[in-house]
Amino acid sequence: QVQLEESGGGLVQPGGSLRLSCAAAGSIFRINAMGWYRQAPGKERELVATITSYGSTNYADSVKGRFTISRDNAKNTVYLQMNSLKPEDTAVYYCYADLHSSWSQRADYWGQGTQVTVSS
Repeated sequence: QVQLEESGGGLVQPGGSLRLSCAAAGSIFRINAMGWYRQAPGKERELVATITSYGSTNYADSVKGRFTISRDNAKNTVYLQMNSLKPEDTAVYYCYADLHSSWSQRADYWGQGTQVTVSS
């Protein structure tokens, strides 16, 4: 079993910052990539940012220059630093991990989601 535990969501004013964290725990052989997706009310889940075990990153165009993804491989943890937040960033943010639980078993895992609300 693998669990992804997220933290760091909340309410922030436009222009403010938040930092999300997600720690993977359980039966982990190797983590290939981790990242963040988000889902706003009435919209489909969309990619925010991902990072591979080698440090390669990918961002949605809407967050480039404002959000930064990073990871601590020793702690199996991924972070999302969100700056210059806008009301349109309001969503439930989900942590994602593509990992091997053994040398032959690979699967995608999701966290339970953390609410980010940007409002004055």
